[in-house]
Amino acid sequence: MSGNLHALEAWASALLAQLQPGQRRVVTRKIALDLRRSQAQRIASQQAPDGATYPARKKRKDLRGKKGRIKRQKTAMFGKIRTQQFLKTQQDENQLAVGFFGRVARIARVHQDGLTDKIAKKGPEYHYPARPLLGFSAIDQVLIRDSLLRHLVK
Repeated sequence: MSGNLHALEAWASALLAQLQPGQRRVVTRKIALDLRRSQAQRIASQQAPDGATYPARKKRKDLRGKKGRIKRQKTAMFGKIRTQQFLKTQQDENQLAVGFFGRVARIARVHQDGLTDKIAKKGPEYHYPARPLLGFSAIDQVLIRDSLLRHLVK
């Protein structure tokens, strides 16, 4: 997959070199937004970049509680982290980045690499299984190529 990414980079850099800096900035912004949207959709469907599904969550205690209490709704894994507030883009005319920045980057790294982390500040440690949040899939490579070609055709 790394070879395919390098081939895509070489192909795209040759085309982007022919554009003016302002046009390159527009293209990289469009590609960054498309990639962010694609990554968020993939995280929502709980799939790794290679198409494998995320490991299941740890089983929790029964949340029924007393009769008459409001039950907690099931929440989607990484429901908040994939929003535009946390999954951000940075770009200029020469490069683009889609990722997590700031405090949420630590949480994303723990899940991306499957590290051990404390559940709360003073809580027990838990080894999280690897759930790759970010990465290039074959669909993302096609998305980049199509976005670039669509702009060049205009």
